[in-house]
Amino acid sequence: MKNKASVFRFQKKGQKRLFFIAGPCVIESKELCLKIASNLAALSQKYKVDIIFKASYDKANRTSRDSFRGPGPQEGLRVLEEVREKTGLALLTDIHEPSQVKEAADVVDVLQIPAFLCRQTDLLHTAGLTGKTVNIKKGQFMSPEEMRFALAKAGKNTWITERGTFFGYNRLVVDYAGIPVLKSFGAPVIFDATHSVQMPGAGKGCSLGNRDLVIPLAKAALASGVDGLFFEVHPDPDKALCDGPNSLFLSEFKKQLPVLVEIHEFLKGR
Repeated sequence: MKNKASVFRFQKKGQKRLFFIAGPCVIESKELCLKIASNLAALSQKYKVDIIFKASYDKANRTSRDSFRGPGPQEGLRVLEEVREKTGLALLTDIHEPSQVKEAADVVDVLQIPAFLCRQTDLLHTAGLTGKTVNIKKGQFMSPEEMRFALAKAGKNTWITERGTFFGYNRLVVDYAGIPVLKSFGAPVIFDATHSVQMPGAGKGCSLGNRDLVIPLAKAALASGVDGLFFEVHPDPDKALCDGPNSLFLSEFKKQLPVLVEIHEFLKGR
């Protein structure tokens, strides 16, 4: 697989342009990914915003061994490559161990480190050596200050994504006071609005969530100065094979994106 040139202009320090990461939690099928990606590409063109398509080919950190994990790297990366060919969108996917890095880096633009793996030195270092952007999810167990060390492991071309902090069992809370701390490290900071409303392990062998809070939290994150927003979106989240309760309806994302861009532009002007 060859990584074709992307239309995405990677975020640099000091750049003021808001960007989005969006897509389904996991690759359920090629058809679903293409449907979502084509809608995202149309939004990108209409509102002149950069959108990165995200989808995982393997969800290796599910609560239960019976949870749907995805098609695996070989088939999953083929699907992602077709998404790029047909939509022109940049691509992001998760990696879970150093042996997965090269294969994924040959296809995607952004290598994502899951939150539970944000302290895995070999994984971070190997991802950084590819020269690709590495998006590090802040662990639910990590303070904002500690994330400087994760950045150092991955090198210069890194982003940090805030996705909530453990607040007792089955509950996350967003510490907006931590966003300026993350920004002080000089890397672009993204807010994962959908995982921040997740209720980890609250279901029977799975996580639950409250998608009604996704947009309010995203608006607050914009006021706190984030550079990008992350959403898991699905045409029918109640039928999604992974993270449905905290995923946003694709139709709602299409409705809210211009509102979020307008808020960002207003705040930038202030």
